[in-house]
Amino acid sequence: MNTLAKIKQYLDQNNVLYKVLLHEEVYTAQQLAQALHVPGKELVKVVIIKADESYRMAVLPATRNIDLSSLRSLMSTASLAIATENEIKTLFPESEIGAMPPFGNLAGLETWVDESLKADEYITFNAGTHYEAVRMHYTDFERLTLPHVASFSTRI
Repeated sequence: MNTLAKIKQYLDQNNVLYKVLLHEEVYTAQQLAQALHVPGKELVKVVIIKADESYRMAVLPATRNIDLSSLRSLMSTASLAIATENEIKTLFPESEIGAMPPFGNLAGLETWVDESLKADEYITFNAGTHYEAVRMHYTDFERLTLPHVASFSTRI
């Protein structure tokens, strides 16, 4: 089962309304926002991080940069780094690099969400490829993932 099929099954099982969006193949969050005609602040990017010896997922708007120093303090870890492509491939073998969906809970990863995402009614994210996306209510996303919500980003 591919990533999009897994996401759809998960959302359907949890009675979540969502929309699948097919689009031209793009590789950056800003290109995706343009292709889908959605505000960049509603578009989610996923950053896989290695905190000490465990992997975690950080989810933030495409219009912001991750602040690793703030996140390291919030997580109370000695070291924090962005995971390598090889590490990401191991964690998400069915997803294209840079197109992982923001459901860390489905991958057994603790999930951290930047609090700025709460300001928007909807979020849109890659669904495992660079040509499939999903749009859903942020409140449903938070209800399903039960993330740590904190401020750990800066404006681009």
